[in-house]
Amino acid sequence: MDIALVVSDVDGTLVTDDKQLTPAAVEAVRRLGAAGIGFTVASSRPPVGLRHLAAALDLKLPMGAFNGSTVCTPDLRPLSERLIPDAVAREAAARLDAGGIDLWVFADGVWNLRDDQAPYTDLERRTLRTEPKVVPDLSPLLGRAAKIVGVSRDHAGLARLEKALAADLAGRAAVHCSQPYYLDVTPPGIDKGSFVADLGRQRGLPRERIATLGDAANDIALFRESGLSIAMGNAAPAVQRAASRVTLGNNEDGFARAINRFVFGDT
Repeated sequence: MDIALVVSDVDGTLVTDDKQLTPAAVEAVRRLGAAGIGFTVASSRPPVGLRHLAAALDLKLPMGAFNGSTVCTPDLRPLSERLIPDAVAREAAARLDAGGIDLWVFADGVWNLRDDQAPYTDLERRTLRTEPKVVPDLSPLLGRAAKIVGVSRDHAGLARLEKALAADLAGRAAVHCSQPYYLDVTPPGIDKGSFVADLGRQRGLPRERIATLGDAANDIALFRESGLSIAMGNAAPAVQRAASRVTLGNNEDGFARAINRFVFGDT
């Protein structure tokens, strides 16, 4: 396949479970660049959580943060930003609160929460390489929210809430579990797929010349906008079925193997 652009998810795909880029992944991105193939990322992370990846991989193209609803340059200069409508943000926050779910609000470029010792805050610190801002009341931030995250150790309960909340907010917000413990609420009408489609149009590329990689349900939108879609070996069966290829898991250098095998044709 004559691939000219590769767009990858980050967590569970490009990095290992301990949030590290492997030497093989770095070399695979370097190989893409040497061949004149563009590379960038689309992630549920905020822009600040992509900064060190952009530097380590010497990225040149715009990056899609918050599942594509915020687009920024590799030095984090914003190119476009969509926010969750105020009333919808408040409804989503109320539903999460009612379910006893910890609430994070990403607004004004800051990760905001009420308890910095709550579950998964240490993981998010390592992932984003930044500290949260502790605020007693998140309500004033909901009118400026780029992403709301419900956080819980009850993965099954969060999955049930995902289905219910997605149905209730259909057309008014995007609702996806980006990890079994994170339920993301982001602006409506835009996702990782629309980010890829926009980037492809800007570069004059047909869908057939774009490759995408991902591991989670919110990456299926990526797959729909590419001619070559690659699911990770650690992806759920439904995500693997949505892709045209499946590689090894993210802890087995599946990203690098996919680039070398499916983009460059190595055996």
